[in-house]
Amino acid sequence: MLYTLMHSPWQCDIDTLLLLLEPQDDLLLLQDGVTAALLGSAMLEKLQNTAAKLWVLQDDVVARGLVAQISTSATCVDYTEFVALTAKHQQQIAW
Repeated sequence: MLYTLMHSPWQCDIDTLLLLLEPQDDLLLLQDGVTAALLGSAMLEKLQNTAAKLWVLQDDVVARGLVAQISTSATCVDYTEFVALTAKHQQQIAW
């Protein structure tokens, strides 16, 4: 399953999302969701404790001026790689 987090993790029920994640899942942070991958944040620590693979959309990181502040534990992807993630998963849940 591909999960996409488009909202600030401080403005949604991130704990419920994290409970849903399985080892074969991918979690893509985009729009304001990229703030969940900020270095040293409590949200990043929660994300790192899940079995799912963590991705961030590079254009959204750049648009928010956060390039130097995003953890390297989240893999940056461009739109082509975003499309590849959606093709990999038959189902997607936007959060």
